[in-house]
Amino acid sequence: MAKNQEIACYSPGLAGIPVTESAISSVDGSIGHLEYRGIDIEQLAEKSSFEETSFLLIYGHLPSEAELAEFTNELHHHRRIKFRIRDIMKCFPESAHPMDSLQTTVAVMGMFYPLPHNLDGHLSDEHVRTVCLNLVGKLPTLVAAHARMRRGDDPIPPRDDLSHAGNFLYMLTGNEPTLLMERIMDVAMIVHAEHTLNASTFSTIVTASTLADPYTCISAAIGSLSGPLHGGANEDVLHMLDEIGHVNRAEAYLHDKLEKKEKIAGLGHRVYKTKDPRATLLQELYVELTKEMGEDPTYEIASRIEELSRSTLGAKGICPNVDFYSGIVYRKLGIPTDLFTPIFAVARVSGWLAHWREQLGVSRIFRPMQIYIGENGQNYVPMDKR
Repeated sequence: MAKNQEIACYSPGLAGIPVTESAISSVDGSIGHLEYRGIDIEQLAEKSSFEETSFLLIYGHLPSEAELAEFTNELHHHRRIKFRIRDIMKCFPESAHPMDSLQTTVAVMGMFYPLPHNLDGHLSDEHVRTVCLNLVGKLPTLVAAHARMRRGDDPIPPRDDLSHAGNFLYMLTGNEPTLLMERIMDVAMIVHAEHTLNASTFSTIVTASTLADPYTCISAAIGSLSGPLHGGANEDVLHMLDEIGHVNRAEAYLHDKLEKKEKIAGLGHRVYKTKDPRATLLQELYVELTKEMGEDPTYEIASRIEELSRSTLGAKGICPNVDFYSGIVYRKLGIPTDLFTPIFAVARVSGWLAHWREQLGVSRIFRPMQIYIGENGQNYVPMDKR
Protein backbone atom coordinates (compact mmCIF):
# COMPACT_ATOMS: atom_id res chain seq x y z
CA MET A 1 0.00 0.00 0.00
CA ALA A 2 1.38 3.44 -0.92
CA LYS A 3 2.12 5.90 1.82
CA ASN A 4 -0.56 8.38 0.71
CA GLN A 5 -3.13 5.56 0.72
CA GLU A 6 -2.10 4.61 4.27
CA ILE A 7 -2.54 8.20 5.46
CA ALA A 8 -5.99 8.35 3.84
CA CYS A 9 -7.04 5.35 5.95
CA TYR A 10 -5.58 6.64 9.19
CA SER A 11 -8.04 7.62 11.94
CA PRO A 12 -6.57 8.77 15.28
CA GLY A 13 -7.86 6.62 18.12
CA LEU A 14 -9.53 4.34 15.53
CA ALA A 15 -12.43 6.79 15.53
CA GLY A 16 -15.23 5.47 13.32
CA ILE A 17 -13.32 2.34 12.27
CA PRO A 18 -15.07 -0.99 13.01
CA VAL A 19 -12.63 -3.51 14.52
CA THR A 20 -14.95 -6.30 15.63
CA GLU A 21 -18.51 -7.57 15.53
CA SER A 22 -20.61 -7.88 18.68
CA ALA A 23 -24.15 -8.74 19.72
CA ILE A 24 -23.81 -7.33 23.25
CA SER A 25 -24.86 -3.68 23.13
CA SER A 26 -25.62 -0.88 20.71
CA VAL A 27 -25.73 2.91 20.87
CA ASP A 28 -27.49 5.45 18.68
CA GLY A 29 -25.72 8.64 19.63
CA SER A 30 -27.92 10.85 17.45
CA ILE A 31 -31.02 10.20 19.56
CA GLY A 32 -29.39 9.13 22.85
CA HIS A 33 -30.44 5.50 22.79
CA LEU A 34 -28.62 2.57 24.46
CA GLU A 35 -29.57 -1.10 24.36
CA TYR A 36 -28.18 -4.21 26.03
CA ARG A 37 -28.86 -7.30 23.89
CA GLY A 38 -31.61 -5.32 22.13
CA ILE A 39 -33.36 -4.17 25.33
CA ASP A 40 -33.28 -0.43 25.98
CA ILE A 41 -31.55 0.75 29.11
CA GLU A 42 -34.64 2.50 30.46
CA GLN A 43 -36.54 -0.80 30.62
CA LEU A 44 -33.65 -2.54 32.36
CA ALA A 45 -33.25 0.30 34.85
CA GLU A 46 -36.96 0.15 35.69
CA LYS A 47 -37.61 -3.59 35.67
CA SER A 48 -34.35 -5.51 36.04
CA SER A 49 -31.63 -5.97 38.66
CA PHE A 50 -27.87 -5.90 38.30
CA GLU A 51 -27.73 -9.67 38.77
CA GLU A 52 -30.26 -10.24 35.99
CA THR A 53 -28.61 -7.66 33.72
CA SER A 54 -25.24 -9.35 34.25
CA PHE A 55 -26.74 -12.69 33.21
CA LEU A 56 -28.27 -11.03 30.14
CA LEU A 57 -24.95 -9.50 29.08
CA ILE A 58 -22.83 -12.59 29.69
CA TYR A 59 -25.19 -15.28 28.40
CA GLY A 60 -27.10 -13.35 25.75
CA HIS A 61 -30.67 -13.77 26.98
CA LEU A 62 -32.89 -12.93 29.92
CA PRO A 63 -32.79 -15.78 32.44
CA SER A 64 -35.75 -17.88 33.46
CA GLU A 65 -36.82 -17.66 37.09
CA ALA A 66 -34.82 -20.80 37.89
CA GLU A 67 -31.74 -19.61 35.97
CA LEU A 68 -31.75 -16.25 37.73
CA ALA A 69 -32.18 -17.85 41.17
CA GLU A 70 -29.27 -20.22 40.51
CA PHE A 71 -27.03 -17.48 39.08
CA THR A 72 -27.81 -15.10 41.95
CA ASN A 73 -27.20 -17.78 44.58
CA GLU A 74 -23.87 -18.76 43.03
CA LEU A 75 -22.87 -15.10 42.65
CA HIS A 76 -23.55 -14.42 46.33
CA HIS A 77 -21.41 -17.41 47.32
CA HIS A 78 -18.49 -16.20 45.21
CA ARG A 79 -18.17 -12.91 47.09
CA ARG A 80 -15.49 -13.98 49.53
CA ILE A 81 -11.80 -13.48 48.81
CA LYS A 82 -8.95 -15.70 49.97
CA PHE A 83 -7.13 -14.58 53.10
CA ARG A 84 -3.83 -14.53 51.22
CA ILE A 85 -5.25 -11.90 48.86
CA ARG A 86 -6.20 -9.83 51.91
CA ASP A 87 -2.65 -10.32 53.21
CA ILE A 88 -1.28 -8.96 49.95
CA MET A 89 -3.59 -5.94 50.21
CA LYS A 90 -2.27 -5.25 53.71
CA CYS A 91 1.12 -4.61 52.14
CA PHE A 92 -0.18 -1.82 49.91
CA PRO A 93 0.76 1.70 51.02
CA GLU A 94 -2.06 3.68 52.60
CA SER A 95 -1.69 6.17 49.77
CA ALA A 96 -2.39 3.53 47.10
CA HIS A 97 -5.21 4.64 44.81
CA PRO A 98 -8.20 2.27 44.90
CA MET A 99 -7.85 1.67 41.14
CA ASP A 100 -4.24 0.57 41.54
CA SER A 101 -5.28 -1.75 44.35
CA LEU A 102 -8.11 -3.19 42.25
CA GLN A 103 -5.99 -3.75 39.16
CA THR A 104 -3.31 -5.49 41.22
CA THR A 105 -5.65 -7.76 43.16
CA VAL A 106 -7.57 -8.79 40.04
CA ALA A 107 -4.27 -9.79 38.40
CA VAL A 108 -3.35 -11.69 41.57
CA MET A 109 -6.63 -13.61 41.38
CA GLY A 110 -5.32 -15.32 38.27
CA MET A 111 -2.70 -17.08 40.39
CA PHE A 112 -5.24 -18.26 42.96
CA TYR A 113 -7.81 -19.41 40.40
CA PRO A 114 -5.65 -20.80 37.56
CA LEU A 115 -7.19 -22.04 34.33
CA PRO A 116 -5.82 -24.65 31.92
CA HIS A 117 -3.33 -23.18 29.45
CA ASN A 118 -3.65 -24.22 25.83
CA LEU A 119 -3.20 -22.75 22.37
CA ASP A 120 -6.76 -23.04 21.07
CA GLY A 121 -8.41 -20.82 23.68
CA HIS A 122 -11.03 -23.42 24.54
CA LEU A 123 -12.51 -23.24 28.03
CA SER A 124 -15.31 -25.43 29.28
CA ASP A 125 -18.66 -23.85 30.11
CA GLU A 126 -17.91 -24.61 33.76
CA HIS A 127 -14.60 -22.71 33.64
CA VAL A 128 -16.23 -19.73 31.92
CA ARG A 129 -19.02 -19.62 34.52
CA THR A 130 -16.56 -19.82 37.42
CA VAL A 131 -14.52 -16.95 35.96
CA CYS A 132 -17.61 -14.77 35.57
CA LEU A 133 -18.90 -15.57 39.06
CA ASN A 134 -15.47 -14.93 40.59
CA LEU A 135 -14.97 -11.56 38.96
CA VAL A 136 -18.51 -10.18 39.18
CA GLY A 137 -18.87 -11.52 42.70
CA LYS A 138 -15.49 -10.54 44.13
CA LEU A 139 -14.83 -7.08 42.66
CA PRO A 140 -17.18 -5.34 45.14
CA THR A 141 -15.44 -7.18 47.99
CA LEU A 142 -11.99 -6.13 46.76
CA VAL A 143 -13.04 -2.47 46.46
CA ALA A 144 -14.78 -2.37 49.85
CA ALA A 145 -11.96 -4.24 51.60
CA HIS A 146 -9.30 -1.83 50.38
CA ALA A 147 -11.47 1.18 51.21
CA ARG A 148 -11.63 0.06 54.84
CA MET A 149 -8.11 -1.37 55.20
CA ARG A 150 -6.45 1.87 54.08
CA ARG A 151 -8.17 3.54 57.05
CA GLY A 152 -6.90 0.86 59.40
CA ASP A 153 -10.27 -0.90 59.67
CA ASP A 154 -10.95 -4.59 59.17
CA PRO A 155 -12.85 -5.55 56.01
CA ILE A 156 -16.51 -6.33 56.56
CA PRO A 157 -17.38 -9.86 55.39
CA PRO A 158 -20.03 -10.05 52.65
CA ARG A 159 -23.56 -11.13 53.45
CA ASP A 160 -25.31 -13.70 51.28
CA ASP A 161 -28.77 -12.38 52.16
CA LEU A 162 -28.23 -8.99 50.50
CA SER A 163 -28.41 -8.10 46.83
CA HIS A 164 -25.26 -7.29 44.87
CA ALA A 165 -25.82 -3.55 45.29
CA GLY A 166 -27.02 -3.77 48.89
CA ASN A 167 -24.11 -5.95 49.95
CA PHE A 168 -21.59 -3.59 48.36
CA LEU A 169 -22.95 -0.60 50.29
CA TYR A 170 -23.03 -2.70 53.46
CA MET A 171 -19.38 -3.77 53.09
CA LEU A 172 -18.35 -0.14 52.49
CA THR A 173 -20.17 1.39 55.45
CA GLY A 174 -21.04 -1.41 57.87
CA ASN A 175 -24.67 -0.28 57.72
CA GLU A 176 -27.44 -2.05 55.86
CA PRO A 177 -28.71 0.42 53.24
CA THR A 178 -32.30 1.51 52.98
CA LEU A 179 -34.36 -0.02 50.19
CA LEU A 180 -34.12 3.24 48.22
CA MET A 181 -30.34 3.46 48.59
CA GLU A 182 -30.02 -0.18 47.53
CA ARG A 183 -32.25 0.35 44.50
CA ILE A 184 -30.39 3.47 43.43
CA MET A 185 -27.03 1.73 43.62
CA ASP A 186 -28.51 -1.22 41.71
CA VAL A 187 -29.69 1.04 38.87
CA ALA A 188 -26.39 2.93 38.84
CA MET A 189 -24.62 -0.41 38.35
CA ILE A 190 -27.03 -1.42 35.58
CA VAL A 191 -26.45 1.76 33.56
CA HIS A 192 -22.66 1.44 33.90
CA ALA A 193 -22.51 -2.27 33.09
CA GLU A 194 -21.85 -2.01 29.35
CA HIS A 195 -21.30 0.58 26.63
CA THR A 196 -20.00 -0.96 23.39
CA LEU A 197 -16.34 -0.66 22.45
CA ASN A 198 -14.95 1.98 24.82
CA ALA A 199 -11.24 2.02 25.70
CA SER A 200 -11.42 -0.44 28.60
CA THR A 201 -13.60 -2.88 26.65
CA PHE A 202 -11.23 -2.64 23.70
CA SER A 203 -8.36 -3.40 26.09
CA THR A 204 -10.30 -6.47 27.23
CA ILE A 205 -10.76 -7.92 23.75
CA VAL A 206 -7.24 -7.05 22.56
CA THR A 207 -5.80 -8.86 25.58
CA ALA A 208 -8.28 -11.72 25.16
CA SER A 209 -7.26 -12.11 21.52
CA THR A 210 -3.82 -13.26 22.70
CA LEU A 211 -5.55 -16.02 24.75
CA ALA A 212 -4.35 -14.40 27.97
CA ASP A 213 -6.20 -15.61 31.05
CA PRO A 214 -9.41 -13.68 31.89
CA TYR A 215 -8.04 -12.17 35.09
CA THR A 216 -5.26 -10.58 33.05
CA CYS A 217 -7.86 -9.34 30.55
CA ILE A 218 -9.94 -7.67 33.26
CA SER A 219 -6.83 -6.28 34.94
CA ALA A 220 -5.91 -4.70 31.60
CA ALA A 221 -9.40 -3.23 31.34
CA ILE A 222 -9.11 -1.72 34.82
CA GLY A 223 -5.76 -0.22 33.87
CA SER A 224 -7.37 1.46 30.86
CA LEU A 225 -10.28 2.69 32.96
CA SER A 226 -7.89 4.29 35.47
CA GLY A 227 -6.74 6.84 32.88
CA PRO A 228 -8.29 10.32 33.31
CA LEU A 229 -9.62 10.37 29.74
CA HIS A 230 -11.79 7.31 30.46
CA GLY A 231 -12.71 6.90 34.12
CA GLY A 232 -12.68 9.63 36.73
CA ALA A 233 -14.73 12.24 34.87
CA ASN A 234 -17.40 12.20 37.60
CA GLU A 235 -14.68 13.19 40.08
CA ASP A 236 -13.85 16.15 37.82
CA VAL A 237 -17.53 17.14 37.77
CA LEU A 238 -17.66 17.28 41.57
CA HIS A 239 -14.44 19.29 41.71
CA MET A 240 -16.00 21.73 39.22
CA LEU A 241 -19.25 22.03 41.16
CA ASP A 242 -17.36 22.55 44.42
CA GLU A 243 -15.23 25.21 42.73
CA ILE A 244 -18.36 27.06 41.55
CA GLY A 245 -19.68 26.83 45.09
CA HIS A 246 -23.05 28.54 44.60
CA VAL A 247 -25.72 28.45 41.92
CA ASN A 248 -25.42 32.22 41.45
CA ARG A 249 -21.83 31.74 40.21
CA ALA A 250 -22.71 29.11 37.62
CA GLU A 251 -23.38 31.51 34.74
CA ALA A 252 -20.13 33.43 35.21
CA TYR A 253 -18.17 30.18 35.48
CA LEU A 254 -19.67 28.78 32.28
CA HIS A 255 -19.15 32.06 30.41
CA ASP A 256 -15.49 32.16 31.49
CA LYS A 257 -14.92 28.56 30.34
CA LEU A 258 -16.54 29.24 26.98
CA GLU A 259 -14.50 32.40 26.50
CA LYS A 260 -11.31 30.44 27.11
CA LYS A 261 -12.56 27.53 24.93
CA GLU A 262 -12.03 25.15 27.85
CA LYS A 263 -13.92 21.90 28.37
CA ILE A 264 -16.73 21.64 30.89
CA ALA A 265 -16.47 18.49 33.02
CA GLY A 266 -19.29 16.03 32.35
CA LEU A 267 -20.43 17.64 29.11
CA GLY A 268 -19.81 15.95 25.78
CA HIS A 269 -19.31 12.37 24.63
CA ARG A 270 -17.52 10.69 21.73
CA VAL A 271 -20.74 8.90 20.72
CA TYR A 272 -23.73 10.88 22.03
CA LYS A 273 -24.75 14.09 20.29
CA THR A 274 -27.66 14.56 22.66
CA LYS A 275 -28.09 13.98 26.39
CA ASP A 276 -26.75 10.61 27.49
CA PRO A 277 -29.75 8.45 28.48
CA ARG A 278 -27.76 7.21 31.48
CA ALA A 279 -27.39 10.81 32.68
CA THR A 280 -31.17 11.22 32.56
CA LEU A 281 -31.69 8.05 34.60
CA LEU A 282 -29.09 9.05 37.21
CA GLN A 283 -30.59 12.52 37.48
CA GLU A 284 -33.98 10.96 38.19
CA LEU A 285 -32.38 8.69 40.79
CA TYR A 286 -30.85 11.66 42.55
CA VAL A 287 -34.21 13.41 42.77
CA GLU A 288 -35.66 10.25 44.35
CA LEU A 289 -32.79 10.10 46.81
CA THR A 290 -33.34 13.67 48.00
CA LYS A 291 -36.82 12.72 49.16
CA GLU A 292 -35.19 10.47 51.74
CA MET A 293 -31.90 12.28 52.41
CA GLY A 294 -32.63 15.95 51.74
CA GLU A 295 -31.52 18.44 49.09
CA ASP A 296 -27.93 19.13 48.11
CA PRO A 297 -26.84 22.51 46.70
CA THR A 298 -24.38 20.70 44.41
CA TYR A 299 -27.27 19.35 42.35
CA GLU A 300 -28.77 22.81 41.97
CA ILE A 301 -25.47 24.04 40.51
CA ALA A 302 -25.28 21.08 38.12
CA SER A 303 -28.84 21.64 36.93
CA ARG A 304 -28.08 25.30 36.31
CA ILE A 305 -24.95 24.46 34.32
CA GLU A 306 -26.95 22.03 32.18
CA GLU A 307 -29.70 24.61 31.64
CA LEU A 308 -27.25 27.37 30.68
CA SER A 309 -25.26 25.15 28.34
CA ARG A 310 -28.25 24.07 26.23
CA SER A 311 -28.21 27.11 23.95
CA THR A 312 -24.43 27.10 23.50
CA LEU A 313 -22.76 23.71 23.86
CA GLY A 314 -26.00 21.77 23.52
CA ALA A 315 -26.58 23.25 20.08
CA LYS A 316 -23.24 21.72 19.07
CA GLY A 317 -24.15 18.27 20.40
CA ILE A 318 -22.18 18.72 23.64
CA CYS A 319 -24.59 17.55 26.34
CA PRO A 320 -24.46 15.92 29.80
CA ASN A 321 -22.86 12.48 29.79
CA VAL A 322 -23.19 9.70 32.36
CA ASP A 323 -20.56 11.28 34.61
CA PHE A 324 -22.39 14.59 34.96
CA TYR A 325 -24.79 13.26 37.59
CA SER A 326 -23.24 9.95 38.76
CA GLY A 327 -20.78 11.62 41.14
CA ILE A 328 -23.57 13.61 42.78
CA VAL A 329 -25.52 10.38 43.34
CA TYR A 330 -22.50 8.57 44.81
CA ARG A 331 -21.62 11.46 47.09
CA LYS A 332 -25.20 11.53 48.35
CA LEU A 333 -24.82 7.84 49.21
CA GLY A 334 -21.77 8.72 51.31
CA ILE A 335 -19.18 7.19 48.98
CA PRO A 336 -15.66 8.74 48.92
CA THR A 337 -14.77 10.46 45.65
CA ASP A 338 -11.78 8.25 44.81
CA LEU A 339 -14.07 5.19 44.85
CA PHE A 340 -16.21 6.47 41.97
CA THR A 341 -14.05 4.91 39.24
CA PRO A 342 -13.64 1.58 41.10
CA ILE A 343 -17.46 1.47 41.29
CA PHE A 344 -17.48 1.97 37.52
CA ALA A 345 -15.30 -1.17 37.30
CA VAL A 346 -17.53 -3.10 39.73
CA ALA A 347 -20.42 -2.50 37.32
CA ARG A 348 -18.58 -2.66 33.98
CA VAL A 349 -16.95 -6.03 34.73
CA SER A 350 -20.14 -7.73 33.53
CA GLY A 351 -19.83 -6.03 30.15
CA TRP A 352 -16.09 -6.73 29.96
CA LEU A 353 -16.73 -10.41 30.65
CA ALA A 354 -19.46 -10.53 28.01
CA HIS A 355 -16.95 -9.23 25.46
CA TRP A 356 -14.24 -11.61 26.75
CA ARG A 357 -16.63 -14.54 26.34
CA GLU A 358 -17.60 -13.37 22.86
CA GLN A 359 -13.93 -13.02 21.91
CA LEU A 360 -13.23 -16.65 22.88
CA GLY A 361 -14.90 -17.76 19.68
CA VAL A 362 -12.88 -15.48 17.41
CA SER A 363 -9.33 -16.83 17.86
CA ARG A 364 -7.66 -14.06 15.87
CA ILE A 365 -5.10 -11.82 17.51
CA PHE A 366 -5.42 -8.07 17.02
CA ARG A 367 -2.56 -6.73 14.90
CA PRO A 368 -3.41 -3.30 13.44
CA MET A 369 -1.10 -1.47 11.05
CA GLN A 370 0.85 1.68 11.83
CA ILE A 371 1.96 4.56 9.63
CA TYR A 372 5.70 5.01 9.99
CA ILE A 373 6.68 8.70 10.00
CA GLY A 374 10.36 8.34 10.96
CA GLU A 375 13.48 8.50 8.81
CA ASN A 376 14.92 5.71 6.65
CA GLY A 377 18.39 4.73 5.52
CA GLN A 378 20.26 6.25 8.46
CA ASN A 379 23.81 5.15 9.27
CA TYR A 380 25.04 4.19 12.71
CA VAL A 381 27.19 6.96 14.24
CA PRO A 382 30.13 5.83 16.37
CA MET A 383 30.16 7.07 19.93
CA ASP A 384 33.17 9.39 19.43
CA LYS A 385 31.39 11.21 16.59
CA ARG A 386 28.01 11.87 18.22
